[in-house]
Amino acid sequence: MTNGGIAMTNAGPELGVDPATLGDQDLFRELASLYRARLATLRHGPDAALDNHFRRTADLETEYMARYPGREVDPSRLTQAF
Repeated sequence: MTNGGIAMTNAGPELGVDPATLGDQDLFRELASLYRARLATLRHGPDAALDNHFRRTADLETEYMARYPGREVDPSRLTQAF
């Protein structure tokens, strides 16, 4: 169910389009947009924005992993320190 562009669930308002309904290009675009906004949201966003960011990140990344369970993995990324 939607209310003014916000998808409503039993848990409350959920911002953004259901990741399962996105095409691959749209999913990648949403992930890229989310990652660009991550630091600013973490540093300056109110708690509600940060909660929504974490939820949206989990939703989009879960959808990505469901679509690409055999994604290419670079073994050297497992041992790199940040």
